[in-house]
Amino acid sequence: MESTVIKSTNFSAWFGSNHAVRNVSMEVPKNKVIAVMGPSGCGKTTYLRCINRMHELTPGATSKGEMLLNKEDVYAMHPIFVRLKIGMVFQRPNPFPNLSIYDNVIAGYKLNGIKIAKAEKDRIVEHSLTRVAMWNEVKDSLTKKGSFLSGGQQQRLCIARAVAMEPEVLLFDEPTSALDPISTSTVEQLFHELKTNYTLIIVTHNMQQAARISDKTAFFYVGELVEYDDTKKMFTNPRDLRTQNYITGRFS
Repeated sequence: MESTVIKSTNFSAWFGSNHAVRNVSMEVPKNKVIAVMGPSGCGKTTYLRCINRMHELTPGATSKGEMLLNKEDVYAMHPIFVRLKIGMVFQRPNPFPNLSIYDNVIAGYKLNGIKIAKAEKDRIVEHSLTRVAMWNEVKDSLTKKGSFLSGGQQQRLCIARAVAMEPEVLLFDEPTSALDPISTSTVEQLFHELKTNYTLIIVTHNMQQAARISDKTAFFYVGELVEYDDTKKMFTNPRDLRTQNYITGRFS
């Protein structure tokens, strides 16, 4: 029996009068990779940001419905606690340009005022960079700025920064769209390794990527969750005609 880590029930979100997400109900099983796909403007990124309340940072954003993390109401928790438990990696690599690789990894602790001993910092940095298969690449360059790394390495550094906080869930908003094919392949391989310890929810425009990386796929269209199923089943035998049309390229 799969345990559910994220569960939304009749969840809706607005930006002012724009009804961006409409009554979405879905359950995300623990230690799986979930792809969220759909055309531009369909609500998939808004839904992703609602999971850890990042959408609240936009003026005029409102929501209603239920969003649970391990059966606890996300919207009854302190936002900082939510974002410690549910990390996020964005579309473009965004290491802090003035910080070293080392300080980038532990930035979450400083930003949240969490004091830890130097030995513990060292352990977290090595552990987090090892998790994203970067330790051997950068262990002799930890004092260099994160911005000296390649695009693919910068994105993995951002993933290490999220992993350092020991979250349960990692959210990714088109994490490879700014990367070259080789870096994309490296990050995709990393997703398979990360799901041993984390649950991953990944917004992607790339259907081939969704098919390669995910256990389950959600298809959003005009703010609605049209279909949500095992990835293989969804790509070979979608239930909804809109899903079929999107997969076969009849609209995008």
